[in-house]
Amino acid sequence: MEYDEVINGRRSIRGYLDKPVPKEVIKEVLELAIRAPSSMNTQPWHFYVIGGDVLNRIRKGNVERNMAGVPDSREFRGGDKYQGVHRDRQVEIAVQLFEAMGIERHDKEKRMDWVLRGFRQFDAPVSVIITFDKEVEGNDITTFDCGAVCNGIVNAAWSRGLGCVINSQGIMQSPVVREEAGIPDDQVIMMAIAMGWPDETFPANAVVSRRKSVDDAAVFVGFD
Repeated sequence: MEYDEVINGRRSIRGYLDKPVPKEVIKEVLELAIRAPSSMNTQPWHFYVIGGDVLNRIRKGNVERNMAGVPDSREFRGGDKYQGVHRDRQVEIAVQLFEAMGIERHDKEKRMDWVLRGFRQFDAPVSVIITFDKEVEGNDITTFDCGAVCNGIVNAAWSRGLGCVINSQGIMQSPVVREEAGIPDDQVIMMAIAMGWPDETFPANAVVSRRKSVDDAAVFVGFD
C-alpha cells in the first residue's frame, strides 16, 4: 500500500477471522514498527508476541479475575476520567460502535458481552504485549516512545492486511499476563495490541472514528 492508503484506510478491528497469522508476517510488522522515533535512540520497548494456548490462558485468567471482582492491576495507569470535549469524543465512538453492533442502551446482556470481548482481547489470534524497562519508569519520554512504536505496529500491520486494536482491558490482571508470558520483573507491562485478519462481516469493523480537522488541531505561526 501507499502511505496515504495505510493512514487513511486503517481502523480499529474488534472482530477477527479464526485464521493463524504467520510468525514471519508478524516479524515484518515489528521490523517496520521499530523504526519509530525514539528519544536519543533509547528504544525502551520490548514485545511479547502471544498466541495459542498461552493467549487463551491469559484471556481466561483475565476474565475470571475481573468477573470475580479482583481489582484492576494494570501497571501503566491512566489518569482521571475524561471530562469535557475529551469525554464527548469517548462517548461518540462508543455510540458508533454500539449502533453498529445493535446494542441498545438498556440491553445489559449485550453490553456485558461487549465488555467480555474486551477482556478477551476481542478473541484475536495474536496479542502483542508492549513492555518497557523498569529503570526508565516515570520518564514521560519513555511512554511517548512506546506510544510511537504502538502506532508503528498498527499501521505496519494494516499494510500487510492485518487489523489491530490497541487495548488495555485484556491485560487488566497483570499478574496473569506476567506469569503466562514470562515477563521478567525488571519490565513494566504497558499495553496490548490485539492483531489478526479482519472479519469483514463483523459490524464494528466498519466503524471509522471521526477526527477533528487540521484547522481545529493546528495553529500556524509565522506563515502568510
